[in-house]
Amino acid sequence: MAISTATFAGGCFWCIEAAFNSLNGVKSAVSGYTGGKTVSPTYQEVCSGTTEHAEAVQITYDDAVISYQELLTVFFSLHDATQLNRQGNDIGTQYRSAIYYHDLQQKQLAEEFINTLVEQQVFSESIKTTIDKIETFYPAEDYHQGYFLKNPEQAYCSMVIQPKYNKFKEKYRDALKAGVDS
Repeated sequence: MAISTATFAGGCFWCIEAAFNSLNGVKSAVSGYTGGKTVSPTYQEVCSGTTEHAEAVQITYDDAVISYQELLTVFFSLHDATQLNRQGNDIGTQYRSAIYYHDLQQKQLAEEFINTLVEQQVFSESIKTTIDKIETFYPAEDYHQGYFLKNPEQAYCSMVIQPKYNKFKEKYRDALKAGVDS
């Protein structure tokens, strides 16, 4: 077993985290903040847009079970990579699309993946996803961890995340952990 780490930002971290935590081979997906200048930022500080952090998810995974390329495929299916500094009604730099690489191989794979998406014209508009070296990842406050699955009736969760999560489970049903309803 080879444990690796990947970090992605694709809008609100609640949806991204729930999806990745549902996949075989993923040991954990943790909501947090990265790409900014403030040390140990709070959710309120990140939401203010002044810290330069993105809401992100750091994934620990067994690369013998799920590859980095498969994680990239899932990541690009979970958000709109053509939107700059937003996802739907969530607007601000904290909702940007970014891949934070942990080593040069991840950087190369991410660049190749995006080039393939462009060459195949998967999106009708240009991809706004940046590829940046991970510096420091700060886990979000405890109440953000597993938020969607703990609060499915909360308005944002039921109206915004639930439809995306259902679509994700349908698309990746063969890759879901046992016990994740499909």
